[in-house]
Amino acid sequence: MGTSGDMLGTGVSALLATQRSLATVSHNISNVNTEGYNRQTVSLSARIPQPAGNGFIGTGVQSLTVQRVYDQFINTQVLVNSASSGRLDSYYQFASQVDNLLADANTGLSPGLKDFFNATHDVATDPTSIPARQVMLSQGQSLVDRFHTLNANLDAMSRGVDQDLGNEVTTVNSLAGSIAKLNNDISLAMGMAGGQPPNDLMDQRDQLIEQLSEHVSVQVISQDDGSKNVFIGNGQNLVIGNTAATLSVTANQYDAAQSEISLTLGSNSVVVSNNLSGGSIGGLIEFRDQILNPARNQLGRLAIGIAQSVNDQHQAGMTLDGNLGQDFFTLGSPQVLDSTSNTGSAVVTAQIGNVATLTADDYTLNYNGSNYLLTNNTTNSTQTLGAAGPFTVAGMTINVSGSANAGDRFTIRPTRDAAAGIQMAVSNPRDIAAASPIAAAAAAANTGTGAISSTAVTDITNAAFTTSAGALSPPISIRFTSPTTYEIVNTTTSAVLDTGSYTPGSGKDVFPSDNLTLDYGYQVHLTGTPATGDTFTVNYNTGGTGDNRNALALAGLQTKGALDNGRTTYEQAYGQLVSSVSTQTHSAQLNLAAQTTLLSQSKEQRASMSGVNLDEEAANMLRFQQAYQAAAQVIATASSMFDTLLNAVRS
Repeated sequence: MGTSGDMLGTGVSALLATQRSLATVSHNISNVNTEGYNRQTVSLSARIPQPAGNGFIGTGVQSLTVQRVYDQFINTQVLVNSASSGRLDSYYQFASQVDNLLADANTGLSPGLKDFFNATHDVATDPTSIPARQVMLSQGQSLVDRFHTLNANLDAMSRGVDQDLGNEVTTVNSLAGSIAKLNNDISLAMGMAGGQPPNDLMDQRDQLIEQLSEHVSVQVISQDDGSKNVFIGNGQNLVIGNTAATLSVTANQYDAAQSEISLTLGSNSVVVSNNLSGGSIGGLIEFRDQILNPARNQLGRLAIGIAQSVNDQHQAGMTLDGNLGQDFFTLGSPQVLDSTSNTGSAVVTAQIGNVATLTADDYTLNYNGSNYLLTNNTTNSTQTLGAAGPFTVAGMTINVSGSANAGDRFTIRPTRDAAAGIQMAVSNPRDIAAASPIAAAAAAANTGTGAISSTAVTDITNAAFTTSAGALSPPISIRFTSPTTYEIVNTTTSAVLDTGSYTPGSGKDVFPSDNLTLDYGYQVHLTGTPATGDTFTVNYNTGGTGDNRNALALAGLQTKGALDNGRTTYEQAYGQLVSSVSTQTHSAQLNLAAQTTLLSQSKEQRASMSGVNLDEEAANMLRFQQAYQAAAQVIATASSMFDTLLNAVRS
């Protein structure tokens, strides 16, 4: 009986093990199209043999576990590539919108700049033409409208980023909650099954983690109880066991219009926007910080540069009615934002100073208890300004009133809103200051070859222009006492105001004078070889309606370096902006294509190892079916032997 009994037990063990293998193969075939499913196999082991006098006799087979065909390294590569692909896709989709907007002939700034300066050239050609002046005003308004349109589109993209961040946060919270629930279910299932893995639940969780990686880069750590802890950013806890943190969209501490992402776990909440990378969330934040906000700042700097340089030159001219020119454009003040954590009463304001040194960077002003420190948010370089303002720095003047407490902080955005704030200040074509207010003339009785011309108005606020309207105060004449020396005379009083020297034929700018005592806010230029007694008068250009000197100077601004310490023209600055965005967009497109290929390859590698192959499963089913039949035959043989033995005993 011992032999037949052993065979029966062995056969039954084989039958049960093969039955489980067949069931697992059937499960694999059923889930061949299930997303995230990992092929399962039955792990078999020989039972402990029984000792016999001449050796050990086997007792059959046992099923140890049903396990997934799963490789942690390959799965981690899928998560990494999925996060990178999601980041680049989100980044590229928005970057291409900015690229198309700035480079488009209908919405871009370059055509508007050319049309405005072409109209200015037309006024210089015919300074008395009202139609030409009207066209210049119309092209000025068109240029303003282009600034407004570009800024409005960029602002709409900023709102779109905020909206997408809100949607992303909702999705991440849902996935995190589901992962935490599956962690709990898996831990309970393993406890009930003596530590055996609930493979299908694990597949579901891994699939959710992979979906999560499309939205934000994750790090995953497995625990002994079968759960997985999920971290985002710089190690911030998103899922710990069966507890999920919550992401939320909160207002930036300086700018309520800009969204940040905060993470809350229990009673602790922290802003994590700057720590998040990868996935569509990382792509949105990267796009906002690297393309969108810099583009708005660069566009604003260009608006400031155009407005200030045109205004400065326009104020140095004279209108058709003989008045000094006023601002051609208007601008608002730089944006200064207080931190919500400030406790002092300090009020910070800023004004644009020297546009040539103005950057497109944002700044943080911090009071450390004794001094104000200014940090460039792009370069992270910090300089100490002092204990009290005003401070002249980075092309702007910063004023501080009230009392700051240590730790109070302010964000200064010199250029962010300028493209939205630029407006036309001139509406009447007669108010275009095309003429120069300075008229210089040589006396008819002069005998030398000397000549004089006005070269530049250097300071329109000088008393020479402000003492009386439509006149210079005082009107002056330059009288040569010899071919190499001259006197500056008050034409009204005949008083000698100053003296100077001159090298015949060399040319010379007059004012400030030789001993720097006279500065009338303008310069005149001497040329040629004057003779003794030659006189040149300088007065207000009364009746100079046909004068085009200031219109020519305005038109010349098109090719004059106004930004970056005089190295960059308006069109060059805009071209650099378009080129920078285009380069970043093209780079993102190439990287996205490469990353998509890497993601596809890693998924294919995972599928080749863990995916269900129907041909392989069909072969396994045939093999296990034959094994099942053989095990049944063993049982039948054992039963026959047992019956034979019983019959022998009965007889």
